[in-house]
Amino acid sequence: MADILYSDSLVRVADDSIIFDHYYFPFGSKQIDMASIDYIEILMPSLKNGKWRIHGTGDFRTWFARDKHRPQRDCIFVIYRNNKRWRIGFTVEDSKALHAVFKRRNIRLKSFIPLEHFES
Repeated sequence: MADILYSDSLVRVADDSIIFDHYYFPFGSKQIDMASIDYIEILMPSLKNGKWRIHGTGDFRTWFARDKHRPQRDCIFVIYRNNKRWRIGFTVEDSKALHAVFKRRNIRLKSFIPLEHFES
C-alpha cells in the first residue's frame, strides 16, 4: 500500500486505496481502489441519510461499515464507484481532515454541507 494520507479507527486512506475497517459482519475490512471512485457525496446526518445506520444497509444500495458512534458524527460520506451498483457509506472521526485529503487528491465531491463547515 502507498503512503497513508488519513487514518483513524474506522478508515485508512492511502494514495491508491481506501480500507474500511469493520466493513463485514462480525469483523473484516474492505479495500477499494481510488481509481474505482466516480464521486463521493458528503451528507448531513439524518434518518434518511443513515445517521442511525450503525452497520449494514437500509436501502439495499448503500452498505455502511460499522460505526457505533455514527449518530454523533458531523457528516456522512457515500462513495459511488464506477460501474458498481453498491455504494459505500461511512463516517470518520475527523471529517475536515478527510475532506482536505479528498480535495488534494482531486476526488470529485458532491457536498450537501456548506463549505464553511470544512474550513478551519
